[in-house]
Amino acid sequence: MRQYLNWKTYLIIIAVFIVGASLSYTNTLATKLANEERKNIKQFIDVIKIQAISNDPVVFQYARLVLQQNRTIPLILTDEKDNIIDQNNLDSIKVAKDTSYVRKKLEEFRQLHPPVEFSYISGKQRVYYGESYLLMQLRYYPYVQLTIIIIFLLIVVFAITSAQRSLQNQVWAGLSKETAHQLGTPLSSMEGWLQILHDADGDNEAVAEMQKDLDRLKLIADRFSKVGSAPQLVEENLVSRMVNMVDYMQKRAPSKVKIAVHTDTEEILVNMSGPLFDWVLENLIRNALDAMDGKGNIDIRLTDQKQQVIIDVSDTGKGIPKYQVKKIFAPGFTTKKRGWGLGLSLAKRIVEQFHHGSLFVKQTEVGKGTTFRIILRR
Repeated sequence: MRQYLNWKTYLIIIAVFIVGASLSYTNTLATKLANEERKNIKQFIDVIKIQAISNDPVVFQYARLVLQQNRTIPLILTDEKDNIIDQNNLDSIKVAKDTSYVRKKLEEFRQLHPPVEFSYISGKQRVYYGESYLLMQLRYYPYVQLTIIIIFLLIVVFAITSAQRSLQNQVWAGLSKETAHQLGTPLSSMEGWLQILHDADGDNEAVAEMQKDLDRLKLIADRFSKVGSAPQLVEENLVSRMVNMVDYMQKRAPSKVKIAVHTDTEEILVNMSGPLFDWVLENLIRNALDAMDGKGNIDIRLTDQKQQVIIDVSDTGKGIPKYQVKKIFAPGFTTKKRGWGLGLSLAKRIVEQFHHGSLFVKQTEVGKGTTFRIILRR
């Protein structure tokens, strides 16, 4: 349960509590005001009766004063057959322009409240009444408040999330630069020792392989140093970089795993940072290898389009459960016993932040495999 209780959840709970309390309180006030308005309507009817039967000028003046004080509650007076006799506090402009306006308001009032019926000299009459402007404002107020709270919450969540993401980026960039710096000294020392071995026995195959691995370590250090700053993009042939990376990874993959590049053309020119993009491919291929039990296929398909290049990296591994798909690019998330969970996070950052493309899970099925898609826009 605790995994679902984060600061966003608490914000939502607080917002729901505030809105709920506001709705309850406002509804209580609206109910009281509605009761008061109904009492005023009954008072208005009593005044009409007094006017009809009294000849006392003082009483008549008092009744007239009471009638004039009703400037807020819209009402319509009808006979027992709902023929309109008079109206009060309706929009005078609409009454003058639209002959059906009063009848429409009568139907609207009929839906809001039951009419107040009373006996008059000429027979039974009814008063249909609506809600005052104040009461309508009071009823709509919680919804306005809810909208404001939702907008405020969205702004707060966006601001905090952006701040956290910026802090994470700074941490990863600092970690990458520090890693590259720490690797630099032992790599220089190893390079010196290799040179001594090479001078002593230049034809030694082991020395040649050690040199390749050293060059690889230097490339990795160079990649780490580039993560913390915007790289310079250079137009390169994407196909040749793919082929070289696949050749390198194939030699280090289990013998029963086949890695293949599928493309309709031998040259696809794209602006990229070669070393960083190699890192993306290497991470995707290594994840595919980890998902397979030492056998299967990894297929890389390139599709060259006018506005973009699509790269699909598919494997026949274990697949990813649906509940984990949204988490796999989060820093620190890993299903392996060993590892930091930074590979896919950094790969996504390299593609989206440095190459202005996108990296996502196109398709996955447990027991059948996964396809990652990279889109590089031209």
